[in-house]
Amino acid sequence: MNDYMREHLEIPREEIPALREKYFLQYGTTLRGLQAHHNVDTGEYLAYVHDLPLKDYLAPNPIQHSIIASLPTRNLIFTNADVLHAQRVLTVLGLNDLFSTIVDVNAVAPYCKPMPESFVIAMKAAGETDTSRCVMIDDLTRTTRAALETGMTSILYGDEFAEGDANAKFTDWEELPGILKRL
Repeated sequence: MNDYMREHLEIPREEIPALREKYFLQYGTTLRGLQAHHNVDTGEYLAYVHDLPLKDYLAPNPIQHSIIASLPTRNLIFTNADVLHAQRVLTVLGLNDLFSTIVDVNAVAPYCKPMPESFVIAMKAAGETDTSRCVMIDDLTRTTRAALETGMTSILYGDEFAEGDANAKFTDWEELPGILKRL
């Protein structure tokens, strides 16, 4: 993102971190802020920032696959990335057979997580009308908190956790089935 902002928008390097943080907080993603203030082409931006050697950063986790495969649920991806990036990530992680639908940042435009409107659009895309039947698992507390506020059950993947951020948290995929049973 920094390289894109410097190379394509000619924003001075020293201004980029603060601007990204501002856009992230104000608009939900850097992309939405860039669209609002710099007329950025969504497709071009996403192709550029997602052109990464994912295998250098991600590796399959057989336990994660086994746990998700064992769940008696319909699993969907709701992402602030685009469908192509989500598919690439799922392929590298060996999880592409476990998710029936990907609701991406383009599907919920002009919104994004954690905006309440994005959850409404995502649920409609998923064919679900009852928030109480939905569980959001995310690694950002602002997303799990927003899911709670829409009426979903939310589970944080990670350690940072405060009252009201989520219904539960985990750091080990083997904990997930027990959490779901309790909730």
